[in-house]
Amino acid sequence: MSDKNRLKVVLCWHMHQPDYRGPEQGDFQLPWVYLHAIKDYIDMACHLEQIPNARAVVNFAPVLLEQLDDYSSQIKNWLERGVLIRDPLLAALAGPGIPLDLDARREIVRACQRANEKHLVNRFRTFHRLISLAKTVDDHEESLMYLNDQFLADLLVWYHLAWMGEYARSNDIRIKSLEKKRIGFTMDDRRSLVTAISDLVGGTIERYRKLADDGRVELSVTPYAHPIVPLLLDMETAREAMPEITMPKAIEYPGGEPRARWHIRKGIEVFKRHFGFAPLGCWPSEGGVSSETLRLLEEEGFQWTASGQQVLHNSLSAASGGEPLPVSWVHKPYRLEDSSLCAFFRDDGLSDLIGFTYADWHADDAVANLLQHLETIAEVTRGEPNRVVSIIMDGENAWEYYPRNGCFFLTTLYEKLAGHPRLELTTFSDCVKQQTAPVHSLPNLVAG
Repeated sequence: MSDKNRLKVVLCWHMHQPDYRGPEQGDFQLPWVYLHAIKDYIDMACHLEQIPNARAVVNFAPVLLEQLDDYSSQIKNWLERGVLIRDPLLAALAGPGIPLDLDARREIVRACQRANEKHLVNRFRTFHRLISLAKTVDDHEESLMYLNDQFLADLLVWYHLAWMGEYARSNDIRIKSLEKKRIGFTMDDRRSLVTAISDLVGGTIERYRKLADDGRVELSVTPYAHPIVPLLLDMETAREAMPEITMPKAIEYPGGEPRARWHIRKGIEVFKRHFGFAPLGCWPSEGGVSSETLRLLEEEGFQWTASGQQVLHNSLSAASGGEPLPVSWVHKPYRLEDSSLCAFFRDDGLSDLIGFTYADWHADDAVANLLQHLETIAEVTRGEPNRVVSIIMDGENAWEYYPRNGCFFLTTLYEKLAGHPRLELTTFSDCVKQQTAPVHSLPNLVAG
């Protein structure tokens, strides 16, 4: 079947973390940026690197890019010059030594329990035993005095080993040797682990840049500090989605449109600084859109955006006067009248199957089920122009609920989609370029 007759499928993974740096010294308050880098951002890139014809859209929040860069610089400075890393957990791993302060030691014990019990703790027998001992401190705080430096060193090393993605676990000899050693980790072992973390975190952005250069992924962006743009432009748009909502007394957000434009432009600036080109697409914060939001994005140079299925449902229902919607209403792009910006809308059902259901299924069964849904959509929409299924979801938090960080599921998913005769794995920008008919227009977009 020719490409133009296949149903287009876009997998859009949203990579995002808030800014965890404190306002005074810029110390990281939580470690999720570098932990998700070594576990999820690298693994997600590797799936695309290793499977021919696998394609996806990867959306990056600008503050995540900045924090990845900050971590990379800090770890490098510690390795080369001994400058303290401004993240208490990573600094404790790096050393030298183990903190003597009881509060700091207590926090190490608490922090190292923040991991998925089924897939990150119970998977590793030694780590599970260490966590069992650490939990005694939760119940009997005086037990802390019996946890010596070696215990805390082993706990720190195993916590970071457990958070490693499957790529590093399978390919990095440093990680393999530490897992094999199991206990009694030395300062040299800890330095080796920090060096591995440095390589992974420091290489994250470059891997995605190369994938984009090779045409394997499309990279897109979110406005800078995660603003809900429709509310910045007009706070009353909240009533379009929730008519009964209690509104604040303020009639408008201070700064309004200029602040919204600043976030969009700052986001583009950060993206260009890290990837070397301007993005064509924007996933707005929380998928929040309105008619004015789309016009603003178009004015700032974007060619496409995306949002949730309910936004489109509300907009089409308002435009049709309540008439029943066509069967395939969500599986096509739309634009506002007098606008060329394409808006794609998430298939909530399929996206949520990946996000919340398939984690407990065998990978082959899960992918077969998803393909069955897509094949049904392909049959129902046969002959319709511009048809596309948009699967849009968090690209980092779902996988800890899957066996082996989602490796089995994602590998099978990419392989089956990339080789399917009736489905075409593609990107939003390619959908825009390859339109076979004028995009369906909307008189107005109900905010949401």
